[in-house]
Amino acid sequence: MATNYFFNNTNSAAEQKLIEDLVIESIKVYGIDMYYLPRTILNRNEVFREQDSASYNASYQVEMYLKSFDKWGGDGKFLSKFGLEIRDEVIFTVAFRTFNNEVTQLNGQTRPNEGDLIWLPLNKKVFQIKFVDHEAIFYQMGSLQMYDLTCELFEYSNETFNTGIAEIDDKYVTYSTDMGDYSLMTEDGYELTDTDGNVLVQNYDLDTIDGQSQINVFTNEADDFVDFSEGNPFSEAGVY
Repeated sequence: MATNYFFNNTNSAAEQKLIEDLVIESIKVYGIDMYYLPRTILNRNEVFREQDSASYNASYQVEMYLKSFDKWGGDGKFLSKFGLEIRDEVIFTVAFRTFNNEVTQLNGQTRPNEGDLIWLPLNKKVFQIKFVDHEAIFYQMGSLQMYDLTCELFEYSNETFNTGIAEIDDKYVTYSTDMGDYSLMTEDGYELTDTDGNVLVQNYDLDTIDGQSQINVFTNEADDFVDFSEGNPFSEAGVY
């Protein structure tokens, strides 16, 4: 054995366990109770290797340390061609053992995954995990004890929330465009879906729709202010 047997601190299981206990205790003292929301991919595009839709159907209360103590990171708030965008970033720290006890033993997920969400009760907003750093503190006493989760403010894109936490689930009902959440109706008041989102189109007589009459309405209206004749293709004054 090359290293000193009596002073080698990188192979001492007892010292490693002590450091891990101190990390967990520190997070319990200075941390915050948050909800961890694992992502379930509903439709995966195997060509582009990306999700078409996702849902969040569970929540796990986990204590985490808010490592970003100064201010939000990331690009912050700025104006783009799409309007005002908010890209606040924050870093949360969670202990390996804590995640294993609170999440892994309940759903089998071995580590925090990119794409999962974290509910921050301080500002009542949801942050999405962008990167999981498992070497945040570099091998104290020869082992690793915590994850650093770099998260960005979640940008809603019609995901489904059914976590069992009303404060979280109700937050996104307002923004949902899921067909099952609304009753689709025709212009004459006929409902195309029931309360469960089941399509009722088969009960609607499509023969009663006079599509040609609607086309004529648009054509007649357009003729009043746009000239589509070959002699005046740009609807300018005069004929060329």
